[in-house]
Amino acid sequence: MGKVWIAGMRAAGLGLGALMLMVSSAGAQDLSERAVKAFMDYAWALTPAKFTKPDGTSVEIDKKDRGKVEIPMDVAREVIKVGRLTAHAQICELPEDQVENYRSLMRRETAKNKWTEQQLIYINQLHLTTVMLLTGKIRLVEKRDGEKDVVIEEPDKNDAKTCTDEQRKKVKELIAAYIATEPKPDQPKAAQAPAPVKK
Repeated sequence: MGKVWIAGMRAAGLGLGALMLMVSSAGAQDLSERAVKAFMDYAWALTPAKFTKPDGTSVEIDKKDRGKVEIPMDVAREVIKVGRLTAHAQICELPEDQVENYRSLMRRETAKNKWTEQQLIYINQLHLTTVMLLTGKIRLVEKRDGEKDVVIEEPDKNDAKTCTDEQRKKVKELIAAYIATEPKPDQPKAAQAPAPVKK
């Protein structure tokens, strides 16, 4: 297990380096199955047993049955890719783009009507975990048995990552392109405005 964590951290570091070079090809940003699994492990470790939604209702997460909550590998890979882009928006101080990128992801996944509430929370956590890993807000702490604990902490300001104007422009373009590909929901007929009445 320790090797998976280490491999995942290496993948996270490599992913950040590759994205900071602004690889434009989506294929060049592909993650190995091993790296995706490592990110999924981090997200699972940070997924709470109980989640309170903004409306005050709670969702219980079955932490004893991970299989009921996790999502397929291809979906997880896509969530991580979007999380990378959100992380870059944060590093480049583009808060509006960061939020819109995240919202576009969640609208897409919600619109599929195939995930349980627990799975949507896990998708949210996987995205958040990716952002936190790539912006230095998560570190792994070695335990006595050789396993690792995921610890959230504020990154050292001296280690803060920076973004050039060219990188900032590229991040904005990539996020705009991602949002532009979001499927538009069909407007239900009942919600359409009535035709004007001729007099």
